[in-house]
Amino acid sequence: MSYVNNIRMFLRVYELGSMSAAARDQRTSPAVASSRIAELEKHLGVRLFNRTTRALNPTEHGRLFYDGAARILQTIDEAEAEVMAATQSPRGTLFVAAPLGVGRRFIAPAVPGFKRDYPQIDIRLRLSDRVIDVTGEGLDLAFHLGPLTDSDLKVRVIADCPRVLCAAPAYIAARGMPADGAALVRDRHDCLNLRFPGAKEFQWTLQTPDGPKRYEITGPLESDDGDVLTGWALDGAGIVMKPIFEVADHLRSGALVPVATATPPLPTQLACLSPSRKYRDPKVQRFTEVMIAHCKEALAGLDTLPVTAQP
Repeated sequence: MSYVNNIRMFLRVYELGSMSAAARDQRTSPAVASSRIAELEKHLGVRLFNRTTRALNPTEHGRLFYDGAARILQTIDEAEAEVMAATQSPRGTLFVAAPLGVGRRFIAPAVPGFKRDYPQIDIRLRLSDRVIDVTGEGLDLAFHLGPLTDSDLKVRVIADCPRVLCAAPAYIAARGMPADGAALVRDRHDCLNLRFPGAKEFQWTLQTPDGPKRYEITGPLESDDGDVLTGWALDGAGIVMKPIFEVADHLRSGALVPVATATPPLPTQLACLSPSRKYRDPKVQRFTEVMIAHCKEALAGLDTLPVTAQP
């Protein structure tokens, strides 16, 4: 398996553009990663990367080798998947990503039960609200909350998740209750926004009698962590747009109250994404089915909360 491991390391170094990043991805040391690349270069009799103190770039030979190497590993993965499917004994390691709110509330709580049912599958769960490059980061699957862009990824839509604009009663007492999106802009309400490199939602799209409309909201606070925004809203720092499942308990208790209900937010979509070559992997299929069922069960009933007024 040493040659296969060397090829796998080459692919990750090529895709991540860094020896140390590839080593972290493969759960080994930079020295081991460098050694594997050196062994592969010695076997092929060519240099695969040009190395400087600041950059690591593939050579022409490296670019030529990449496509064939990717096909080799895809063939091996598919063959292993067929064997595991035939034996009904999926095994291996799953690399999974999810947004913070989805991961903490839905995915992470279901992982221990999944591990008990499938003891030969290990889970590496990564939570982040930033944009995830599923293929580039070597993930087997990723849960995604938000609009989907065209890609070569396989997509399983889980549910449409209603959202709400809400704030703490203390904020409403101090700044007034905005009736709609126009009031948010006109009265310059403090809106708490999710911002991170690659973020696309710099405006809030709300439902109006004339159809969806984008509003240029403003505010002094922003974060790349959705739960931080919820905490700020609870402290009376401003208005936040959240999927209802993230703030349902606070809405029930009255710690947060709906605002601008004449123009509620558009729902957002929860989906599961996986690279095409991973889609038929039995361990990916089992994990996906279990987590989709768990998410749907957890989301059931939340859309009955009276938090928005339809336009």
